[in-house]
Amino acid sequence: MSRTVDLVVIGAGPVGENVADYAHRGGLSVVVVESELVGGECSYWACMPSKALIRSGAALRAAKRTGGSIPEDTALDPLKVLARRDSFTSDWSDAGQVEWLEGAGLELVRGHGRLTGEREVTVTAADGTTTVLSATHAVAVCTGSAALLPDIAGLAEVRPWTSREATSVQALPSSVAFLGGGVVAVELATAYRSLGVDVTLVARRGLLGANEPFAGELVESSLRELGVTIVHASPTAVSRAADGGAVTLDFDDHDAVTADELVVATGRTPRTDDLGLETVGLEPGAWIDVDDQLRVPGSDWLYAVGDVNHRALLTHQGKYQARAAGAVIAARANGEDVDPSPWSDHAATADHRAVPQVVFSEPEVAAVGLTAKQAEQAGIDHRVVDYDLGGIAGSSLHADGYTGQARMVVDEERGVIVGMTFVGQDVAELVHAATIAVVGEVPLHRLWHAVPSYPTMSEIWLRLLETYRSGA
Repeated sequence: MSRTVDLVVIGAGPVGENVADYAHRGGLSVVVVESELVGGECSYWACMPSKALIRSGAALRAAKRTGGSIPEDTALDPLKVLARRDSFTSDWSDAGQVEWLEGAGLELVRGHGRLTGEREVTVTAADGTTTVLSATHAVAVCTGSAALLPDIAGLAEVRPWTSREATSVQALPSSVAFLGGGVVAVELATAYRSLGVDVTLVARRGLLGANEPFAGELVESSLRELGVTIVHASPTAVSRAADGGAVTLDFDDHDAVTADELVVATGRTPRTDDLGLETVGLEPGAWIDVDDQLRVPGSDWLYAVGDVNHRALLTHQGKYQARAAGAVIAARANGEDVDPSPWSDHAATADHRAVPQVVFSEPEVAAVGLTAKQAEQAGIDHRVVDYDLGGIAGSSLHADGYTGQARMVVDEERGVIVGMTFVGQDVAELVHAATIAVVGEVPLHRLWHAVPSYPTMSEIWLRLLETYRSGA
């Protein structure tokens, strides 16, 4: 079969769905190609199931921090937590997502899509039949990323879990070792320990290295309090018992670690190895470079959106890129002007210095913009303002013995915030206000008039501004 449409989107995750939707709203005919489940990684193996696994434990700990209102020995029911997780993945059925896709006027073609020429995608279905899709205007690659397996002797042979297996688990093992110190490892270690699993976290350096140093330090302290064993070393070899049982990690400078299962969370790799990139002069298996309109340089038809371009590996940021890409593709197809200037509807400007992220660890880490180190590397004349988040009235009401910290990074020349980090229980809900301040480049003298409600944790804004004004 062969078809001609305005836009072909490869990948039906949140990013691909949004590119397709925004382009279709602009009047384009769109076909979306998907080889797995419509809804993608986030819906079935990442954002949604992982946060569902984390939430119950976080809520229970929060309840226990309210003056003994709940017995200290109250525990979670792991089976009910897993069942709640299943509800958020729709039991790994994409029927609802397909219904949305079709209701939005988008066509779905199931199968593996590969670029086979300029503006051409060939889709191979599970039964081997092929469909050749020709795009009048554009092809958007939205295939995301996969877990990266490091080069460690024996690792591949032990069949380690990745985040996919860890978030879709149906029967909890009694012990798990997590390899990695980033967001995925920290979040899942928090979740599994909350469910009563014996957890060891193996991270060569400190945790959450991309964040302010105090974030990883506070999270590591809290994980240890939860009973997580943390090992700062690099495994030299990995093996599994002859009977297919436990996995053992060996080290040169630490005792061996043994667990029922090993979860590898050491980074991501692009899903571009079997995409036909070589047919259009690009390197298979590599990240795809794009400009701020998400178009591949040197091409007038190929776009790469979301994780696959390596700009910001976050679902919400990929969807932000998708809105821009969809609008750009529609505008170009309709002969309209494209505005490439920063902060226009056609530019993913926020990817550079205004990316928000929440780590749903114990405690939570919420940040946007630059760290102090990144501001220094960027040559910004900056000032760092720190404040104890536990010293806010709203925090003390929120939880007994509240522990947390906030940091504001200020561009002294312009008098605006370029970075903010919060660490503490439930700080996720603080980050959007910070994102607005960073994106809007709101002057500090104007933020002074944004009065925080009392008694809420948002009072931290007043304390940070007061500290800044005092010169402390």
